Amino acid sequence: MNNLCSDLVNKKEKLSLIGLGYVGLPIAAAFSKIVDVIGFDVNEQKIELYKSGVDPTKEIGDEALANCMVEFTADEKKLQNAKFHIVAVPTPVNQDHTPDLSPIEGASHVLGRNLTKGSIVVYESTVYPGVTEEICVPILEYESGLKCGVDFKIGYSPERINPGDKVHRLESITKIVSGMDEETLACVADVYGLVVKAGVHKAESIRVAEAAKVIENSQRDINIAFMNELSIIFNKIGIDTKAVLEAAGTKWNFLKFMPGLVGGHCIGVDPYYLTYKAEQAGYHSQIILSGRRINDDMGKYIVENLVKNLIKADISIKNAKVAILGFAFKENCPDTRNTRVIDIVHELEEYGIVPIVTDPEADTKEAKWEYGVDFTDIDQIFDVDAVILAVAHKEFTEMSMEDISRLFKKGENNQKVLLDVKGLLDKRIYEEAGFLYWRL
Repeated sequence: MNNLCSDLVNKKEKLSLIGLGYVGLPIAAAFSKIVDVIGFDVNEQKIELYKSGVDPTKEIGDEALANCMVEFTADEKKLQNAKFHIVAVPTPVNQDHTPDLSPIEGASHVLGRNLTKGSIVVYESTVYPGVTEEICVPILEYESGLKCGVDFKIGYSPERINPGDKVHRLESITKIVSGMDEETLACVADVYGLVVKAGVHKAESIRVAEAAKVIENSQRDINIAFMNELSIIFNKIGIDTKAVLEAAGTKWNFLKFMPGLVGGHCIGVDPYYLTYKAEQAGYHSQIILSGRRINDDMGKYIVENLVKNLIKADISIKNAKVAILGFAFKENCPDTRNTRVIDIVHELEEYGIVPIVTDPEADTKEAKWEYGVDFTDIDQIFDVDAVILAVAHKEFTEMSMEDISRLFKKGENNQKVLLDVKGLLDKRIYEEAGFLYWRL
């Protein structure tokens, strides 16, 4: 075992986690079972919640949080007490889809001011190849007055945590690790090996590790874009997409992706990091950006079909009331970062339609702060003209036809417009009951 790793295990040195969100918090909690961990975040309110045993991310749960041994702090000077630092801050995109590196640059400034000799810094944030060495290292050197490679070492290990996923956790997903030299790589591998039972994959360089992460979600994005395009085609020619995919999926090598809204902090963002770097290198992406355009337009496409069905039901478009079930970017998760349900909300408003959003899982304060959206309790929703089932939260998948019918205005079923974005319901049963049912 590497000396620093050994010192961590023997509690002679400490590990710090900079950024305690959906990724950072589970990492800090996992390491705290074995080593002393300092959990730092600039958000003092979040730190106070963690200290009181409240986990708003729902990633580890209140009980596990209350029992974990992380030293939570918003005092950056505490970072001086650690020798192994993990940076796990978000890397979003700007309005023009260019990378917004301000969070990772800000974290580097904070850490640099408190970096001590002999430290190893590992970045987990998703970036394009070159960011760690070309952007983060100069900031660390400037702020600390130390020299990378001499006074401190650098590594990169991309996060693979899937928010809301209780099966694929930090411990059970193979961890890609990289370091600036063989000695650093060995140490980074040893340290992550303490908690990652699935093992580590040693990438040959930091840039390779950065590239591996950014293509994982780009690949998924492209596959979903293909499904969305198929959905548009099949809808035009009157074929049910889900039925086609179920039939095609009986072949052993058919990739089982489904159409849908593509949001979140990774899939809807990472491809833009890769295409940005490609542009810098003089190559204009074709497949990746085409897929992004399709996925970015799905909210608009869904609302267009809602409007068509409202017209078919002879319902006035202006001031029509539409219930949107779900706002988080994925099921059974409070995370609303980069949710594309907001596209549906904005598009409805463009038509003069009144959206009524309900979500039992999503972070209410975050939705209001980030998007200006207020949630309505589902028990308070009634007399709507249409329902859009947008997110497959457990609470929604368990709704009966009676539960859904209760949301609508009293009247004939053939005027109940129901859009099932996730394809959760039995199409035949709802159509036989007279609903104007549509799905991707």
